[in-house]
Amino acid sequence: MNSKTHLITFLLLSLFACRTQKSVPVYESSTLKVERLTNSTFRHISYLATEDFGKVSCNGMIVVDGGEALIFDTPTNDAESRELIDWIENNLKCKVAGVVATHFHNDCLGGIKEFHNRKIPSYASFKTIALAKQKGSPEPQNGFDKYLEIEVGNKKVINEFVGEGHTIDNIVAYFPDEKVLFGGCLIKAMGAGKGYLGDANVKEWSNTVIFVKSKYKQAKVVIPGHGEPGNTGLLDYTIGLFKTE
Repeated sequence: MNSKTHLITFLLLSLFACRTQKSVPVYESSTLKVERLTNSTFRHISYLATEDFGKVSCNGMIVVDGGEALIFDTPTNDAESRELIDWIENNLKCKVAGVVATHFHNDCLGGIKEFHNRKIPSYASFKTIALAKQKGSPEPQNGFDKYLEIEVGNKKVINEFVGEGHTIDNIVAYFPDEKVLFGGCLIKAMGAGKGYLGDANVKEWSNTVIFVKSKYKQAKVVIPGHGEPGNTGLLDYTIGLFKTE
């Protein structure tokens, strides 16, 4: 088999590996988009202007059950957080029970003040809180070490630090009832480049994602920090992207 055939085979397998239930847009404005991924989960998308990469779309997750909603990563600013919270309350008829920041960058907690203004509790690892404070960013209120389960309605979402990668504090969130994994910026969308590495541990990135793949092997939907969701093929792609010989 020649190199061209190898490349075509890899691309076809990669495409197949990333197919999931197609997301369904349920809300869109010039600053915010929301898509349904499964019965109880949504992806929210906001936008961040960057010097190096231009206008970047940023993913977060919403999990709903029993009239409550949990949000994972805020939109990129307070105005977009206000828009998201209003949409959840008015259209999903859910009370926002909390927000989780998966690491300390602005695409995770840039809009956290609006949650605090509305008395919505925020959560993050102690590492994330310390790094946010060091950076002068608004700090999440409730810290945890490496593992935290948060209830939403009658269900739960697992939040866990599994190792360094995009940052030294990045966590993942897993909703076991529907096998949805929010990888945040630790996980790359298919075809994505390495992105911003200023706070990364590139040497450990692949090892961390290998551990994620082993621990959450039942995941069916995987949401990266940027770009389109897929399945565990996104984990394989990320492992390969950062693998060092």
